[in-house]
Amino acid sequence: MPQQHTFTYSTVTGYFLQDETSTVAENFDFMSKDFGLLEKEYEEGTALDYSREKDTATQWRRFEREVTRLQKEAQSGTVYKVLYLGRHGQGVHNVAEKKYGTAEWDRYWAAQEGDTSSRWLDPHLTATGIEQAHAVHAFWKHQLAVAKTPAPQTYYCSPLYRCLETANLTFRGLDLPADRPYKPIVKELLREANGVHTCDRRSSKSTLMAAFPDFAFEPSMTEEDELWSATERETNQQLDSRFTSLLDDIFEHDEGTFVSLTSHSGAICSLLRVLGHWEFRLVTGGVIPVLVKADRGGGG
Repeated sequence: MPQQHTFTYSTVTGYFLQDETSTVAENFDFMSKDFGLLEKEYEEGTALDYSREKDTATQWRRFEREVTRLQKEAQSGTVYKVLYLGRHGQGVHNVAEKKYGTAEWDRYWAAQEGDTSSRWLDPHLTATGIEQAHAVHAFWKHQLAVAKTPAPQTYYCSPLYRCLETANLTFRGLDLPADRPYKPIVKELLREANGVHTCDRRSSKSTLMAAFPDFAFEPSMTEEDELWSATERETNQQLDSRFTSLLDDIFEHDEGTFVSLTSHSGAICSLLRVLGHWEFRLVTGGVIPVLVKADRGGGG
């Protein structure tokens, strides 16, 4: 029997470059494009009194006010959120796939734990991946101080090592509002497409908790990875159902409007499919915001 979900989701377009299918994902530089936020005017009555609060004249402040308006005028059961979707920095497995080529990687190497030069079972970031995360940290620092981009109110993260590293390097040490501290929450459902590929098999819970003591791990997470299968990989249909469940959890229980999710390429493509957005494939270290409308009353 198909799983019943709490909400139906859609992307509210017209606010970001990445919503437009004419935008080329592999060439998209979110850092030079203000996260892709479009310069635009909003409806009368949504403008702020700039004489009283100068920094509200930024495009992000106007957009934040627009989101507030949308929620205020929404019907009962409708929720708006802005999701900051971030892909981890380059991992050891990304280098290996490039080395062997995608066809040979999928045929053989993805199921191995490594080769003679590297290991990629729940791989760590490469030096390049660390640099990418540091660059995003510097970008967030600028956005918070100058562009007045709203800081996330909640930080969710995949339980795979490369995402935990990326989230820490990106957000730790930022000058965040007192009511929006960096307190990351690990969500098992936020992991990459599961099965066969050893890079998507997570480390033990105790290993991760020791390496990332400031992260909140779900009590339901098992010590060993009981979800990963050596013989079966999740289909897109299964992946989309999983991410619909994740979104249901977030939209049902998280009161924040601006939410960060640090995840993976395939996982983010699934999220975007569920949100009715085209599959904008992020490069390693990439981040895009998406304005989401959720209407209570899901389908199967």
